[in-house]
Amino acid sequence: MQAAQRRLTLLKGLGLAGVMFTVGVILLGAWTRLVDAGLGCPDWPGCYGALVVPDEGRALAHSPASPLVSAKAWMEMVHRYVASALGLLVIALVLLGWPLRRRADYPWRLSLALLGLIMLQGAFGAFTVTLKLWPQVVTLHLLGGFSVMLVFLWLHLRLRRCANGHLSPGGVASPRRRLTPLWSIAATLLVAQLALGGWVSSNYAGIACQGFPTCNGAWWPAMDWSEGFHLSQGVGPNYLHGQLHAEARSAIQVGHRLGALALGMALMALVLHAWREPAMRPWLAGLGSAYIVQFLLGIANVLLWLPLWLALLHTAGAVALALSLALAAWRWRCLAPASTTSCQSSRQKKEWVHV
Repeated sequence: MQAAQRRLTLLKGLGLAGVMFTVGVILLGAWTRLVDAGLGCPDWPGCYGALVVPDEGRALAHSPASPLVSAKAWMEMVHRYVASALGLLVIALVLLGWPLRRRADYPWRLSLALLGLIMLQGAFGAFTVTLKLWPQVVTLHLLGGFSVMLVFLWLHLRLRRCANGHLSPGGVASPRRRLTPLWSIAATLLVAQLALGGWVSSNYAGIACQGFPTCNGAWWPAMDWSEGFHLSQGVGPNYLHGQLHAEARSAIQVGHRLGALALGMALMALVLHAWREPAMRPWLAGLGSAYIVQFLLGIANVLLWLPLWLALLHTAGAVALALSLALAAWRWRCLAPASTTSCQSSRQKKEWVHV
């Protein structure tokens, strides 16, 4: 029993490390893209056929049409090394959890889902390079990174419950509340807004609109929505710096702004709905604050013409917003119905302060 408890404690720590590691990979990937290093290596998984960045002569012999820019190649390879290390962390977590897989309270299926997700994310990483930054794949790659982060978080929280004995030896869980439709709406809009953010970035539409709240001096400027959101566009050209014309990029930017407005209204409704429960208020306050900061960062990026450090902060704001909503949803589910007190004990309240 003590050996199993020690293993659970280790796995819980690995889950939390995975969350932080994934955040680092997301931000490193964003920086790689912001400095136009996504195609620093024209092939995958190596760089000009090598596992480390080669010299200029070897690079030229391997890919004459893609001259080596050493700084960008190293940036891309560092991103790949770190992402590979994250994959190894997932594999270690699955292997360490193998002896506990038959326990009714152990989240074994969630661990396997994480393994499958990280493999899919690796495939998207390869397609990002081989398909020359095709916007559809770049956007899915971004969503995949957020998915890995949130599954790591959910796994860590499940392992906390398991390690702290919040489930009985027979695996009978304390009652869990279902998420109300407002939670589902907010989560759906957040996913849509993350996808829109990825679409803005992959189509280089971050400064397609000058000014805020207007766009290029108009509340409803000339826009080409059909071309801006033409998801079945062909694969072929190099998408570095984008292929769309100005009106299509304006449509993407305005779409992202409208998405932010819709998400804000949904989060406001959610906060007002759940605020009646005092135990939820710190989490709701954190969620609301994350949205406000992210909204202001978006405005600043437009007004200041997308400086690299501010664009990276905008990505970090999206990470914080996603984590805030997930933690608030977990806390909501943990608040048991009035007929039970398992999730409302003083011990549980003390632990939640430190999540």
